Parts: sequence; C-alpha cells; structure tokens
Amino acid sequence: MLYENIERLSALPGVSGREEAVRAALLELLDGRCDCKVDALGNLLAFKRGAKKPANRLMLSAHMDEVGLIVTYIEDSGLLRFAAVGGIDRRTAVGKTVRIGKTRGVIGTKATHLKSAEERGKAAAFDALCIDIGAKTRGEAAALVSPGDCAVFDSRYALFGDGFLRGRALDDRVGCALLVELLLSEQLPYDLHAAFTVQEETGTTGAKTAAAQICPDIAIAVETTTACDIPGTPPEKTVCSLKKGPVISFMDRGTIYDAALYARAMQAAAASGIACQPKQGVFGGNEARSVQTAGNGARVLAVSVPCRYLHTPSCVANRFDIDETLRLLRLLIDVFGA
Repeated sequence: MLYENIERLSALPGVSGREEAVRAALLELLDGRCDCKVDALGNLLAFKRGAKKPANRLMLSAHMDEVGLIVTYIEDSGLLRFAAVGGIDRRTAVGKTVRIGKTRGVIGTKATHLKSAEERGKAAAFDALCIDIGAKTRGEAAALVSPGDCAVFDSRYALFGDGFLRGRALDDRVGCALLVELLLSEQLPYDLHAAFTVQEETGTTGAKTAAAQICPDIAIAVETTTACDIPGTPPEKTVCSLKKGPVISFMDRGTIYDAALYARAMQAAAASGIACQPKQGVFGGNEARSVQTAGNGARVLAVSVPCRYLHTPSCVANRFDIDETLRLLRLLIDVFGA
C-alpha cells in the first residue's frame, strides 16, 4: 500500500493553503484505524493508541502542501499573470504544463530572439511570465479561472531505473504516506500522535498550531531533503545521496536539532542495520523550527528521504531510501517512547 499511496497522494493538487484534496484522501485512508480531527487551520491530527503509554509524548509530522502558483490577474488577451507559492526555481518554469482545477495551460514568455542579451543570460522573473490557457479574451479566461485560483505542475508519477520514482509533489507526500503506513499498523509499541500539516512551504504555519495542540515532548519532522548527488557538485555541497538511506539532520537554516536525539537515532540505526546518512551541511529547513517553539517547546529531530530536483515538476526519490526510512521511523517510535 505504501507506494500506491505515494502515487495517489502525489497526484493530488495541494498548493499551500489549498490542501483540501490531500486531506480528504488521508481521512479516507485512515478512516476507522485511528482517531482523527481537523483543526481550524486545516491540519489533520491523528492519534493511534499503542501497546503502552510512552515516557515521552511523541509526534511525527509531515506536510500536506506543495509549492505551486496562484493566479493574480487576467490580461485582456486572456493570458494569466501569476505569483509563486513557496520556493520555485524560475529556471524550471518556462514551457511547463500546469493545471488550474480542470483547466490546463502552459507557462510562456517572449521568444528568445526578442530578448536582450542580458535577458537571455538569466532566468525570467515570474512577473515576466504568463499562463496560456488558450483563451482569446479576458471574458473567455474568466469563465474558466479566477484570480486566487492555484495552479500545479501537470506531471505524472512514474517508476524508472533501479527503484527510482518521480512525481510532482513527493515533497512531502512521501512523508504523508509514511505516516499513513505507521498509523495503519496493527500494533505500535507506544501511543503515537501524527500531524499532517498545512502551509509548510510558505512559513511552516500549520506545524506550530499542530504542536501547540498536541504538546509533544519529542517531535520528528518526516520530510524530503535535497540530494545533490549529480555531476558538477563539489563533495562538500552534495548534502546527501540517493540509495544511502534516510537523512538525519544536526542543523539546517531554521533549526538546531537536539544533539542527544540526533546521536541516539544514528546509533539506533547502526545497531539495527538500517542504512542512514547525516545531512552534510547547513542547508534548507522544515517545520521542525516551528514545532520546537510551540507551546512549552519540544525536542526535535528531522528524518528525511533524500530527493533530487525538489520543488520542480519531477522530484526523484528511490524505493530503497523510502523503505529504510519506514524501518527507521518504526525503530524510533520504540526508542524514543521507552
């Protein structure tokens, strides 16, 4: 079920603040298997009773939202102006197909031969791009879309190579699917709180309200993180690699992780023969930064699946890393609960 759920969840639109379709699918998957509630912000909070009550209240979180685009204006020509929701590399945008509800369009810009030398030497800013939905007039476009509508890249989930998979929103639908897999377990060693959060990509908003309600002692952000194991990357900038197991962070640009939790997780993985790698460098960030400051605070850790080409139409992960991440999370529920 894990990979069927990754495929299903990664196909759903869920730009930050518009996570309804993802949340509905998760509620369907979890129906009758654990206690669920949706809070005012839109987080899905789940609780599964385990064999024992843990010494430390444990919360695992994964964000439902993805980066995307939001329509800001309709030109008289029927072309759409838009802004980015979350961090998107502008170089990946031009010529890509997007989906706005049931309407498809293409991101366009002026032809290369019309650009100045300076323009040709750099990626076009988003305000120089437009979405072409095939409308001839503003009225024709307005019958299909409105300002405030969100767009996602229209790319398909697929398997390829030696256990590789690609998908638009693997960040962080892989994390969501991993949490579902844990919650569907027949028996967990300890009680588990899980938070499927909103608006991570635009400020990690949902995780703060989720943690304030759950009040965890220990929290693990289940994420994806950038793997730069491609030609031309210096070794010290690689961060992590595919097919080397889950990534455990000691620090990123938003969080200094609990040193004792980091050491204990690395030791537990090694003792159990689980492939694992440190995040080698201080890069990126995730919702752990909000969790650790919510309420009375929490000790935090991040466990991530290495992923190439994050925030693009085709993120790439590997089944080995996902499988090992699931093994590690099961182990940490036991280790941190004791």
